[in-house]
Amino acid sequence: MKDSASSSLINEDLAPVDLANRTWDTWNYAALWISMSLCIPTYMLASSLIGGGMNWWQAILTIFLGNCIVLVPMILNGHAGAKYGIPFPVFVRASFGTKGANIPAMLRAIVACGWFGIQTWIGGASLYNIFRAWNPSLAEIDSTALFPQALPMFCFLAFWALNMFIIFLGVDSIKKLLVFKAFFLPVAALALLCWAIVAADGLGPILSQPSRFATSQEFWKYFFPALTGMVGFWATLSLNIPDFTRYAKSQKAQVNGQIIGLPPSMTFFAFVGVIVTSATAIIYGQTEWDIVKLAGKFDNKLMVTLAMVGIIISTLATNIAANIVSPANDFANLAPQKISFKTGGYITGIIGVLIFPWKLIADPNGYIFTWLIAYSSLLGPVGGIMIVDYFFIRKKELNVDDLYREDGQYSYSSGFNSKAILALLLGILPNLPGFLLQIKLIAADAFPEWVNHLYNYAWFVGFGVSGFLYWGLMKKR
Repeated sequence: MKDSASSSLINEDLAPVDLANRTWDTWNYAALWISMSLCIPTYMLASSLIGGGMNWWQAILTIFLGNCIVLVPMILNGHAGAKYGIPFPVFVRASFGTKGANIPAMLRAIVACGWFGIQTWIGGASLYNIFRAWNPSLAEIDSTALFPQALPMFCFLAFWALNMFIIFLGVDSIKKLLVFKAFFLPVAALALLCWAIVAADGLGPILSQPSRFATSQEFWKYFFPALTGMVGFWATLSLNIPDFTRYAKSQKAQVNGQIIGLPPSMTFFAFVGVIVTSATAIIYGQTEWDIVKLAGKFDNKLMVTLAMVGIIISTLATNIAANIVSPANDFANLAPQKISFKTGGYITGIIGVLIFPWKLIADPNGYIFTWLIAYSSLLGPVGGIMIVDYFFIRKKELNVDDLYREDGQYSYSSGFNSKAILALLLGILPNLPGFLLQIKLIAADAFPEWVNHLYNYAWFVGFGVSGFLYWGLMKKR
């Protein structure tokens, strides 16, 4: 195939994985999801629902439902990776064209840059809290201004530089940290859970914490955008899951592994976040949804230091594995012969700073409504197009050679499938008014109320609209 492939469309990282190297079984995928689910943003995802007003069972149910929903596109998009051994940037060429594939790849990459920035901010804030534990005169981090104070910002940039150094050394250098995380984070999560139960005088007071929604109407108004946010949490991976399933021994391995690994592990760690956050309302008199701020409240300086070191190491391992590998490949797909994996990683790091991550997670509403839902409105349409193209238009049959040729069947018109691009734009459009209202760029009465509310279902709206329109446009060929 390499002889017929266009040099501008292939490099070692983008080439299909041959059958001999497809060695991942069910438990490899289960372990992958357990590792990726046990991270600080998962904890903060769950605790943000408590901070937003839900009680413990409402938050757990919302997270479980969201992960069961996103599991469906995860398995469906993973099929092509397992069958043909191709990564996401190559798979999406079938629907968007050999050049047009860069559009969804860049949308997905920019979101990953945001996650990289968020994780890096968490690591930097943890470093600052170590200084603060030993010097209590230092103020809490102020995220209300455009930039935080000088020392927290320095800690953020120092942790960012550490991430860039790991990229320079190569991703293989992160393996030992991933092993540390696999042992440390579950133990730390259980220790935190025990602390919360003991400090709050048992589970009873924690589980009896009421919902702050006075009426069912208030609850449903919060529930649906929260559910969309839960789906949005893994919307990135639901697209680029072929980057991992390309190594699968079989379809059964990737399907069963994801079913075993994703919903249970997310629900377990979310349960820890929910219980601990509910306990803080009893212990401190107010809900503390940010685990870094919570750890900073411990009286024992050594305990604070150890907790923060653990968060720093776990965050570093997660950041490289989950938020660098895929966007680095996406950026490399722009110019495979010019942009290496390392260069793609550096680009990810720079954009991660420019996204102002400290503002994205300054409060639970911003985390869910401004970040998770907003990017789900971009990635939902891509997912709808990919699934419709692969299962309904092409009936799961791809010409792998042509995916790497500029003059093959996936070149469309000058490398772009205009029908996919049109369906993508029309899928994003219905969610735009709600997003502009969310960031206060338009007045509430600029559009009818029902139009603004579509944003609460952004992933579902985009997925359905783009998928249906793409199917109709392609059938007219």
